[in-house]
Amino acid sequence: MGVFRAVVLSALLATVSVGQDAISADGTNFTLAGDNVSYLFHVDTESGELISDHYGAPVDDFTPPAFVLPWGWHDNLANLRREFPDVGRSDPRLPAIHIEHPDGDTVTALLYKSHQLVQGKPELPGLPATYGNDSDVSTLQVHLYDNVSDVSAVLSYSIFPKYNAIARSFSVTNNGTGNISIERAASFSTDFPNVDLDMIEVQGDWSHEFNRVKRKIDYGETTFRSTEGFGSHLHNPFFALVSPSTTETSGEAWGFNLVWTGSFEATAERFSNGFVRVLFGLNSLHTSIQVKPGESFQSPEAVSVYSAEGVNGMSRSFHDLYRNHLSRGKQTHKTRPILLNSWEGLGFKFNQTSLVRLAGEAEKLGVELFVNDDGWFGVEYPRQNDTLGLGDWTPNPQYFPDGLGPYVAQVNNLTVLNSSQPMQFGIWVEPEMVDLNSTLYNEHPDWVLHAGKHARTLTRNQMVLNVGLPEVQDFIINTVSGILDSANIQYVKWDNNRAMHELSQPSDSYNYILGLYRVINNLTTRYPDVLWEGCASGGGRFDAGLLHYWPQHWTSDNTDASDRLTIQLGTSLVYPPSAMGCHISKAPNGFNQRNISIEFRGHVAMQCGSFGLELNPEELTEHEAAAIPSIMAEAKKVNPIVISGEFYRLALPDNSAWPATQFVSEDGSESVVFAFQQKYTVKPAAPAVKLQGLDPKARYSNDLDNGTYTGATYMNGGINIQWDRADYQSKLIWLKKQ
Repeated sequence: MGVFRAVVLSALLATVSVGQDAISADGTNFTLAGDNVSYLFHVDTESGELISDHYGAPVDDFTPPAFVLPWGWHDNLANLRREFPDVGRSDPRLPAIHIEHPDGDTVTALLYKSHQLVQGKPELPGLPATYGNDSDVSTLQVHLYDNVSDVSAVLSYSIFPKYNAIARSFSVTNNGTGNISIERAASFSTDFPNVDLDMIEVQGDWSHEFNRVKRKIDYGETTFRSTEGFGSHLHNPFFALVSPSTTETSGEAWGFNLVWTGSFEATAERFSNGFVRVLFGLNSLHTSIQVKPGESFQSPEAVSVYSAEGVNGMSRSFHDLYRNHLSRGKQTHKTRPILLNSWEGLGFKFNQTSLVRLAGEAEKLGVELFVNDDGWFGVEYPRQNDTLGLGDWTPNPQYFPDGLGPYVAQVNNLTVLNSSQPMQFGIWVEPEMVDLNSTLYNEHPDWVLHAGKHARTLTRNQMVLNVGLPEVQDFIINTVSGILDSANIQYVKWDNNRAMHELSQPSDSYNYILGLYRVINNLTTRYPDVLWEGCASGGGRFDAGLLHYWPQHWTSDNTDASDRLTIQLGTSLVYPPSAMGCHISKAPNGFNQRNISIEFRGHVAMQCGSFGLELNPEELTEHEAAAIPSIMAEAKKVNPIVISGEFYRLALPDNSAWPATQFVSEDGSESVVFAFQQKYTVKPAAPAVKLQGLDPKARYSNDLDNGTYTGATYMNGGINIQWDRADYQSKLIWLKKQ
């Protein structure tokens, strides 16, 4: 203890700051300061424990902690707000780190050793993470050591002041002589004081992802997780803690997002003293990660955003942070081509002739990118249905006797309506999967995830390749590279249509995701001009980890416009609309037979970064065919604001028959409002639509009533829309700053 106190006293002699005072270390009192947030913690000089002090609105000082009566069963660490809790040592709450040592011991005592301040933000080897230069972000690294077990750790805290965002991760190094096992790893961990909090998360399933759920943080554990190997449709690696009075526009909100594509676990645990422990990281059922002597384990990154401007303020910070400092795709800040995907139009029933004809029909509408979805591959096992061919990524010679090159050239020879631009070509792949009926499975049955002699479970007639194996990673890299080198392909839709089931070891999921990142990093680096879109039966892997590598993701297989309002607004809690793929499909909709106007469907879809069609133009009604050119022209006009503007949820479909959203351009000169009437009622009257994000003193014209009003009038009084007496009506309103 004497040595430790000497280290602390030495540190107290110096005060250091970097990044324009974003991080300061007054001895071992640490302050991370953003434009409107403070994050404070310190080292207890007696014990070496890291103690949480404050995370929220800006503060200037360290104040004494709350008094907790130390009598009874729970004393010592049980009554401290801990920053990186471990197992045992008098703290019965859930830990952030749980290590099994070579002798089977599971107690760890990681105590403060030193710290350093770093300008900018170091990369996380092999993992996606936020990034930025010295003016964007500053980093604090705290070094911990366990003298008994010979294990050390480095906690990394990076703050992006402009976004009130903190990114956290940690590494653990095995300095001993035997293997250690990581049994639990929470990338973000902190203890809140005794304060009333609610949790907002999103839940769902295939075709109804991202439904908002709100519940009280009561005594015990409030938790959700994914054990599917991926984030899944059931939950997403995101949640927010909010004050009970917080709304979309006011009150405190703390958002948490794990930059990870695999299984995860999120917990808020209220203890008897009222303190709330927040833990966010890997699912402990999918860990048992072995770390050999001299090697290190690196946790994924978790990002947290604080907002004093409600849930929408939190969302906007996430959106801006992720567009500027997470997504590194070349197209992240570019407008996206309007596309037509062949799936709903043709399914598996096509050949080269019918595909080129479909592309020609799309050309007449002004479509800029034609996407050939499933069914184009397989020689020995032609992909004529979803039981055949996955894994055999050779063009079907019956459909494409000369390969993809001449076929793609035919599509490229089409000229987009009213332009001199050639039509672009895109293709669908699902390279992490394999069918039993495939050449690949017959040659490499050992490449799939399996557990000894246990039955290999099929889902959607397919199995999962073990992407944790280097040989499988190389196969995927070489295969996809071969496809892209064979023709002028400018877009790839990367699909994934099932979860992991048989894991031979709990850590197989973790190793799989590391392998997946290696694959995608290699391909997106090798082909930076390709527009990559993620998909997992829709939103099953819409996460920040993959958003690092590609700029957009298919939001849901459900394209019903009414359902999509809920799905898209739920997704926007954390992910920017610019990253969403949204299409107009045929009516009645194939999911629910709902018959919604083409205008309503168009207005819902054009709120996303990637707008397109999922239909056969030959099957459009006369009215739809006449309306689509103007809808597409409006979508192209809106797209730059969706890509770079601020997004506001004005009214939610869960709470109102009149949901509405708004985008404000980056320079504030214009705004576009999307308003909807889902259900007509004689009474009550529709409420006024109150806008946000405008200059209250400036005047703005609008094309709804051709009036000109101040920003204050639009935001505080609102505008009234005269709705038709019918369900599923929509309006697109442009505002121009005078």
